[in-house]
Amino acid sequence: MSRLPTIQPELATGQTKQLLQGVQKKLGFAPNVMRTMANSPAVLQAYLNFSQALGKGDLSPKLREQIALVVAQDNQCEYCLAAHSAIGRTVGLSEEAIRDSRKGESPDTKDAAILEFASALVVNRGWVTDAELCTLRKAGVTDAEIAEIIANVALTIFTNYFNHVAQTKIDFPEVEELAVA
Repeated sequence: MSRLPTIQPELATGQTKQLLQGVQKKLGFAPNVMRTMANSPAVLQAYLNFSQALGKGDLSPKLREQIALVVAQDNQCEYCLAAHSAIGRTVGLSEEAIRDSRKGESPDTKDAAILEFASALVVNRGWVTDAELCTLRKAGVTDAEIAEIIANVALTIFTNYFNHVAQTKIDFPEVEELAVA
């Protein structure tokens, strides 16, 4: 059971109602994480604005989902793993790509470097080495892309932590635990 209430879109008023209606129009439903963020319209608006701005960046929708998956895996956020696995499928990620992303892996050298860097950001709380940045650049990652990787990691950490505190009820198909090799 969620520790914060999920706002019912049909009962919402004012800005909360407008925001949830916008989410429903775009996604076809209002996911529980957004309905829970709606306890503070400022929080939901901030999340939506940040997400929308990053959607206009250089990173592809697939790569943004892959980053969200590795970050959610590192932070053990079951809600985000379920949500980003489902969303990943809608942007063309295969089941293998979803599993690989959760492990921080990709057959594409550039994507693999990006996922490894995203994971390092989480594990090391943002303290990365010059060598890690050099590896990214050698893989062809631009400075703009590095900035967007950091921003996408930050957005996912926010939702991970939000879900940890709220204990948001998962409303996407749940994912299996990764087999440890």
